[in-house]
Amino acid sequence: MAPRVPASPAARNRWPVLAALCLLPGLCQFKAADARKPNILLIMADDLGIGDLGCYGNSTLRTPNIDRLAAEGVRLTQHLAAAPLCTPSRAAFLTGRHALRSGMEASDGYRALQWNGGSGGLPENETTFARILQQRGYATGLIGKWHQGVSCQSRRDHCHHPLRHGFDYFYGMPFTLVDDCLPGRPPEVDAALRARLWRLTQWLAWGVLTLAVGKAWGLLSVPRGAVLGAAGLLVLFFASWYASFGFVRRWNCLLMRNGEVVEQPMVLEGTAGRLLKEAVSYMERNKHRPFLLFVSLLHVHIPLVTRREFLGRSRHGLYGDNVEEMDWLVGKILEALEENGLTNSTFTYFTSDHGGHLEARDEQLGQLGGWNGVYRGETPGHGGSRPGPPGGKGMGGWEGGIRVPGIVRWPGVLPAGREVHGPTSLMDVFPTVVELGGGQTPQDRVIDGRSLVPLLQGAAEHSAHEFLFHYCGKHLHAARWHNKDSGRLWKVHYMTPRFHPEGAGACYGHGVCPCSGDGVARHSPPLLFDLSRDPSEARPLSPDSEPLFHAVVARVGAAVEEHRATLTPVPSQFSLNHILWKPWLQPCCGTFPFCSCTQDGGPSEK
Repeated sequence: MAPRVPASPAARNRWPVLAALCLLPGLCQFKAADARKPNILLIMADDLGIGDLGCYGNSTLRTPNIDRLAAEGVRLTQHLAAAPLCTPSRAAFLTGRHALRSGMEASDGYRALQWNGGSGGLPENETTFARILQQRGYATGLIGKWHQGVSCQSRRDHCHHPLRHGFDYFYGMPFTLVDDCLPGRPPEVDAALRARLWRLTQWLAWGVLTLAVGKAWGLLSVPRGAVLGAAGLLVLFFASWYASFGFVRRWNCLLMRNGEVVEQPMVLEGTAGRLLKEAVSYMERNKHRPFLLFVSLLHVHIPLVTRREFLGRSRHGLYGDNVEEMDWLVGKILEALEENGLTNSTFTYFTSDHGGHLEARDEQLGQLGGWNGVYRGETPGHGGSRPGPPGGKGMGGWEGGIRVPGIVRWPGVLPAGREVHGPTSLMDVFPTVVELGGGQTPQDRVIDGRSLVPLLQGAAEHSAHEFLFHYCGKHLHAARWHNKDSGRLWKVHYMTPRFHPEGAGACYGHGVCPCSGDGVARHSPPLLFDLSRDPSEARPLSPDSEPLFHAVVARVGAAVEEHRATLTPVPSQFSLNHILWKPWLQPCCGTFPFCSCTQDGGPSEK
């Protein structure tokens, strides 16, 4: 066989034009032999409010790099998360399917994975876009947050790990940021349960002390063995719960490279720099072959650890500082694309996993969650001061919890400055990426996402979604209908959270609003909004104010029933057995339980 001759620079530069022609209907396919497949760069922020970006209307936070990305590409104005919390939203994003189809939603209670040492996670039989592109010859990397589980039965089986879901390289956090990761911050993981256990421990300790004092002073006739037994039970009780909760930072806040733990516990002050370095390095290593790189940012999730040079720069406290640092990180990644000559050959996408976290507040630091713009959840000081009804992270139906940024750039192929106003979903990224990479979507399962290619190229006038369904856990809270004939966009709410914005415990003492129970209001008849005229969902319609009220509610109800007929029972990944911390599953650097390691050179501030 003759040696392979590298393509000339002219031949390498010819492919964007060919790819652009391939976007025109009927001319050719993306997989044409003489057109190289595009690189795919997916950037996802964590807990970012859609109203935090200049290109979505914010005038008081500086996000020039993301704004430039939007100016050079296509901006989706009605882009929607499939779930209002991290774990289920990301499961839907990776698979193109509602999270409850893979068991990655809960009926209530725990709605996101709580421990690296739990056994729940994205099942191996689910197919991610990374797996399909890996089969098509792509290098596939994930840098940053995973939050889809690690192992099933043993510490090293890694059944839920990114490497088992199509990524050939992983560097980042298998869990998610929580306040416990930063020394000095109040507990977050199971904080209410930990407080109850501590109170119970104190009562038990007083009981044992009373027995011991009574025995010593002769006031109580208690066998000495009973006092010792009670003291021993107290020690065992305390040790049993402290073994997990006392080491949240060590067990959950760690960094992995592929299957190995490389920093435990992680030092947050250096993490952003490490992730940036890894993302740039991955692009440099794979710039001569098609690659898929998913940069899953830790920004802007609490505890909002921010580099010194960004502290105090914004007009909106620590949260604003963190947003502006995030924009800087995105800018450095885009700069690396340019320096490596990859900008025109890369399909770049930016989004958030769901809306801003309204309940994230601190007495000293103020509001720590994002601004969701006009979409149910305006709060003073984040670009607007007009108070509005609630809508944010954890709230399954309100726009503020699920309306997210959607920005796509591919220079020379997609038109700059284009806006798409039809309903689109994070689940649409799956079939879009698969199509661009020359793969085929699975035919053996329901795929809820629809390819964005026709919309992005302007070949389709309307979104492929007539109906979209909005879940909170396994509970259907709302559904939307885009009536393409009339152009009206209807939203029906069956359940809504009882949110009280004043003070702590905005949702009945919950850190995030619940999906059912006393914290939820059920509506019969359902609430109806016309989002095409009332995007803030501020004016519910009635049969008196809207002649089509009953017809719209009936039509959406019929679509809901058709959708429910496609659901099949699957094992829950959020069952008590899956969600509990198991010491034999805990990722560990060194000898368990003395897990500890640092990366060479320590944390970086550069």
